[in-house]
Amino acid sequence: MKKYFNLSMLLFTAFIFVLSCNRNDDEVQRFPDGSRESLNLWVQDSMKRYYYWADQMPAKPDYRLPVKDFFKSLLSSQDRFSFAVDTQDPTSYPRSVRNMYGFDYAVIQLPNGSVVTTVKLVMKNSPAFNSGLERGMMITKINGKVITAANAEALTSSIKDQTVIELTVGKWENDHITEEKNITVYYGYSFEQPLESKIFEKNGKKAGYLYIYDFPDGMTQALNQKFAAFKAAGIQDLIIDIRYNYGGSVASAAALCSLIPSGISSASPFIIYKGNKNGGEVKRTFAEQIQYDPTALDFNTLRANAVGLNKVYILTSNSTASASEIMINNLKPYMQVLQVGDATFGKDMAGFMVEDKTKPKKISWQLHPVIYKVFNANGEGAYSTGIPPQIAVSEYASLPLLPLGDSEETLISSALNKIYLKLKGENALDKKVKILFQSDTPSAAIGK
Repeated sequence: MKKYFNLSMLLFTAFIFVLSCNRNDDEVQRFPDGSRESLNLWVQDSMKRYYYWADQMPAKPDYRLPVKDFFKSLLSSQDRFSFAVDTQDPTSYPRSVRNMYGFDYAVIQLPNGSVVTTVKLVMKNSPAFNSGLERGMMITKINGKVITAANAEALTSSIKDQTVIELTVGKWENDHITEEKNITVYYGYSFEQPLESKIFEKNGKKAGYLYIYDFPDGMTQALNQKFAAFKAAGIQDLIIDIRYNYGGSVASAAALCSLIPSGISSASPFIIYKGNKNGGEVKRTFAEQIQYDPTALDFNTLRANAVGLNKVYILTSNSTASASEIMINNLKPYMQVLQVGDATFGKDMAGFMVEDKTKPKKISWQLHPVIYKVFNANGEGAYSTGIPPQIAVSEYASLPLLPLGDSEETLISSALNKIYLKLKGENALDKKVKILFQSDTPSAAIGK
């Protein structure tokens, strides 16, 4: 099953292949091969080599702990993201409502004090989509239990341990829930999400809109096609919607960035990685970073369809994370970035998967540690508390939630109003609507 919050960014593929110990014999604690202690020693050696906070790891950890607990005992208190999985144990993988059932929801308090739960995201061809669930529907019950602010988190946790859930849903009309019905959603696979685009036009001025669910490797061909259409249409403005984008491949994020601004070349610096004493500092240009996806179109091919703008509007939320935040931050040295929505999640870090590559493989565990802090071409980063928007808007300010791509949808209309009417941005989010709980907190999606 696809993991939607992907920490494996394939920055250095060579690092994935070799994980041997380099201690002197008199320093090595000897444990029987295949023992829990020997597995934990491998975990410790791997983390000493790559982990960003390696110098903070305990000098004498307890090798008798279960592997997952041992891994957690090595982590810095500053680390919200590193995790480990056993490929032979499906229960060790991160679970979330989104990656199990293909939807997400938010529990919000309205200005009149009432609490409602709205469906915010339904993935295409997901179990939720196939059951008839739609963005903007209201959920009143999960498995027969009424959702409240007090039990929302517990209900969400409970459905991660099930393979089928019953939802009572309805429509939001005139500030009331109508046409309630029960639907069944089964655990299952969600297919790769398509890019969705539109072109809005008013008074002869065209604005392109592109919704991007995540940044998998292998998406450059689709990006290139969308921007070829934008360029052919002669768009003068661009809206990128990454409000629910957990991230993924930095190479794909770099490819998207290469298609937007004017005045960049293959030699233009894109990103700076800063690691521990072993990793040091690594700089990558746009072209170099794109090449880390072996299936990607090259920089010059992509630039042929670049729209060459000096300003871009980017729609964000608290679920905008990782490679999505890199895209926002790393475009700033080259153009004006107007962020619309809510502050991002705050993952200013990157990593890659660490695993045993011996043949036959002796260790089934995979480690996903934080390895680098990331910065843009100007050395700007450090957004661990999130990147704040210039135009702060709550997408829940108007219910029901409209389909993504609808010109009247709250975040999209806010960007279009700025484009066409030159309205000033709001100074703060709408305080009348309070978000009490959201099922798609990225840290929950990675098992923390």
